[in-house]
Amino acid sequence: MATQAQAPAEPAAERSPAPDVRLADLRKTYGDVLAVDRVDLEVGQGEFFTLLGPSGSGKTTTLRLIAGFERPDSGSIELGGVDVSSTPPYLRDVNTVFQDYALFPHMTVLENVAYGLRVKGIARAERRQKAEDALRMVRLEGYGARKPIQLSGGQRQRVALARAIVNSPRVLLLDEPLGALDLKLREQMQIELKSIQNSLGMTFLYVTHDQEEALTMSDRIAVFNEGRIEQIGSPEEIYEHPATEFVAGFVGVSNVLEREGRRFTVRPEKIRMRPEEEPQSPGLESETGQVREVVYAGMITRYLVDLERGGELTVIRQNLETTSEQVLEERGRRVRLEWRPEHTFTIEAGRESHE
Repeated sequence: MATQAQAPAEPAAERSPAPDVRLADLRKTYGDVLAVDRVDLEVGQGEFFTLLGPSGSGKTTTLRLIAGFERPDSGSIELGGVDVSSTPPYLRDVNTVFQDYALFPHMTVLENVAYGLRVKGIARAERRQKAEDALRMVRLEGYGARKPIQLSGGQRQRVALARAIVNSPRVLLLDEPLGALDLKLREQMQIELKSIQNSLGMTFLYVTHDQEEALTMSDRIAVFNEGRIEQIGSPEEIYEHPATEFVAGFVGVSNVLEREGRRFTVRPEKIRMRPEEEPQSPGLESETGQVREVVYAGMITRYLVDLERGGELTVIRQNLETTSEQVLEERGRRVRLEWRPEHTFTIEAGRESHE
């Protein structure tokens, strides 16, 4: 009897590798609080992937579920295609970097970095070499004999990072690691973290509430809100094409207007502000109004404009040749605001569609 021919098995070399992290229908509650609400997520090998959202949005709980510090109520967690939902933290191929560094104060820098290797029973000479290599990677060679108290905040954060990468985990989990640093140091560390991740080729899963931080470092971003993921995409997609009104408002600054029964968004830096008496430019969206407030912020100035047809728009201009006195003179003036149609996104039923 004839049988149906079966397709040949796909060669192993052509099979797409399993993602380093896969979450399926993940759910976690604390009493009556739904912290993570049926989250689905895949993080590819070598990605710098960021979980972004406000406090209480579920991003840190999701990270703790991946690390094994919390158990899900339902759903599954896979690392490299292996279900680890019930696996204890110390058997998962991940390491975590925390905001408070969690360094041992009585140990030297080198001893801190080598601690995980010592627990694994790695020989003294090998763990010393690996620890020194990790310190070199984070630009702390020569600091091995110091104690954590002798280091700056940025240096202690680098030690915590070296200790986490020395074991070469499949995934490095970072829970707001730069939150305790001042602005200038935080910006420097953002660049260094991305550079280190590129050099290692390791998967970084990063949690932050800082939109600029997420946009600066990430290959892709998942925006969390009330336990759910609102949107996943590249920094450019998240910023230029927000999928929901929440994403538009949380990631950067976005204007939301309602006209003739529809709601739409437009980013403030996409809006051109000109004197009201000038004619409307062909092919551009246009609104007229009065400048109510002017906020001079050094490199840029923010203008809040009350619109003649109702509502308001925020406009951002670079201060290329203007002084603070000049920009403050704009307060109270009548203006025409214009922007390109492709920079407008209409909000429908909680989702946004490109006009």
